[in-house]
Amino acid sequence: MAHAAQVGLQDATSPIMEELITFHDHALMIIFLICFLVLYALFLTLTTKLTNTNISDAQEMETVWTTLPAIILVLIALPSLRILYMTDEVNDPSLTIKSIGHQWYWTYEYTDYGGLIFNSYMLPPLFLEPGDLRLLDVDNRVVLPIETPIRMMITSQDVLHSWAVPTLGLKTDAIPGRLNQTTFTATRPGVYYGQCSEICGANHSFMPIVLELIPLKIFEMGPVFTL
Repeated sequence: MAHAAQVGLQDATSPIMEELITFHDHALMIIFLICFLVLYALFLTLTTKLTNTNISDAQEMETVWTTLPAIILVLIALPSLRILYMTDEVNDPSLTIKSIGHQWYWTYEYTDYGGLIFNSYMLPPLFLEPGDLRLLDVDNRVVLPIETPIRMMITSQDVLHSWAVPTLGLKTDAIPGRLNQTTFTATRPGVYYGQCSEICGANHSFMPIVLELIPLKIFEMGPVFTL
């Protein structure tokens, strides 16, 4: 999860998030190079005596400053489109979880376990125990296995919500009357936090998401039923 004064992205817990971090660094380096080139050109303009102000034909320069931005856009667009298509792929998921947004809590349904359904509310400050996180911990966590393809079916019962877990690279809108889906495969165990990322009313800030990721062998023993 994020910590105070953090500048970079959260550590990746899924292959998609690893790809997103790599693309972020790739695009950031291109931005640094563009900024350096622009600042260098401005420096030369301000410090160099203009002796060729009457030149009206510079086809070589026009060719360069037309083709170079096009090449840069291609270098950014190709990996971006690749990741975009990767996020939409659904490769034979082993487990399906349905998430329903309400004002202002989440309902989860394990469709592969006899329709197990439970609500997940934010813990009020009076119920927090040592080590719990204010405004982030919930009464019922979503327990899921690692190294297993998981499909999330996301919808809403009232207004627009958004189911987002940054460390997994997930952000999917919950829309009333529409069922959106996203997939992920967690690579390491732990407790990971997210929040609703769509302004959905007065208590928008008070509907967190908590995923508890555990090894598949432990999950198969039935920890999900101890919620």
